[in-house]
Amino acid sequence: VGAIVMDGETGEVLFEDGADRKTYPASVVKMMDLLLVLEAVERGEVALDDAVRVTAEAARTGGSQVYLKENEVLVVEDLLYALMIQSANDAAMALAIHIAGSRDGFVSRMNARSQELGMTATRFTSPHGLPPSAGQDPDLTTARDIAKLARALLARPGAIRYTSTKTYAIRSGQFVMRSHNSLLQSFPGCDGLKTGYFSAAGFSIAATASRGGKRMIAVSANAQGRSPG
Repeated sequence: VGAIVMDGETGEVLFEDGADRKTYPASVVKMMDLLLVLEAVERGEVALDDAVRVTAEAARTGGSQVYLKENEVLVVEDLLYALMIQSANDAAMALAIHIAGSRDGFVSRMNARSQELGMTATRFTSPHGLPPSAGQDPDLTTARDIAKLARALLARPGAIRYTSTKTYAIRSGQFVMRSHNSLLQSFPGCDGLKTGYFSAAGFSIAATASRGGKRMIAVSANAQGRSPG
């Protein structure tokens, strides 16, 4: 549906094709989750070693997950790795509730931050990017807006640590996660960011790589999938 290549430092667009066409971001929305949590850490509102008690709502979130149980306790940092490596929808919900008190409260923060970043074509309706239930609206964005989000995220200290990690274990090493981003293995210099997929959304990726002191961001949205119009 759309693609764009952007200079990660200056924001200069080097290539675009349909970059303003609307698309379903799927799990790429989790980049906004990571940004909001890292900004909350910077403000001192939350710490990476804070304990998060899993709610029933988070535990029953489907799709890709780390199989959180109600009342299970994990620290924020482990949930961030689950968010970016496993693309865990239950981790996204647990973090959203911990940070904002509720799913809807966190989604409001997602939309407010997207407007501050100039993501004018974006509307978030979930913290995880799953297909909407009956009667719910879908998450919508564009390749250009996702590139803006990627650039903002890359400016946060420590963000690369979560987007570049290939494997990570939680629950005292008993649950090992492996990144869905195969470019981390195959493309020299790639250190992020996030993949996304469901059937109507096709395959999407926001990728970044740094070589020779130059960082680039590339976004491909809704490949081999149906356009939302």
